[in-house]
Amino acid sequence: MIAKEKKIILKNGKDCLLRSPKVEEAEEILEYLRTCAAETDFILRYPEEVTLTVEQEEQYIKSSLESESNLLITAFVDGEIAGNSHLFINRLKKVCHRGSIGIALKKKYWSLGIGTALLKELIAYARKQGCMQLELEVLEGNERAQALYEKVGFTVYGERKRGVILKDGTPLNMLLMVKYLDQ
Repeated sequence: MIAKEKKIILKNGKDCLLRSPKVEEAEEILEYLRTCAAETDFILRYPEEVTLTVEQEEQYIKSSLESESNLLITAFVDGEIAGNSHLFINRLKKVCHRGSIGIALKKKYWSLGIGTALLKELIAYARKQGCMQLELEVLEGNERAQALYEKVGFTVYGERKRGVILKDGTPLNMLLMVKYLDQ
């Protein structure tokens, strides 16, 4: 799916453009992913684990743009990638009512309203697709993200014990969250 371009005004007064990424932005997106992974332990991979080639990322973007059920939305501030998000709706009949989402922002863009805007766009697209519930995972201790998800209507429904083990051996539980779209 292709996201319709949308301009929002951030809490700091700057403009932010939300849109689907372009294939030719693949290298920039990979660098953005490495940056996000280096800035916090709450991302599921380390910077060195962002190993897709530019060609593989280009194919990933292309397949998402052509998909009837998957959506990528990237946020740009002053031409720089500030954040990105994804929506994946399963197409198997028994589980096509469920979608999963993910979101990440560069640290310098935290608390400006980008996360809320991205989530609201994903929720709106999921509803248009007939999705009945959205699911996500958030690591324990990531209060900022959990508060954002709760603000847009997600609730915790479970926990995956030791869902992540950090390099230093610290185990973190994953909170499982859901938002019902048909209620």
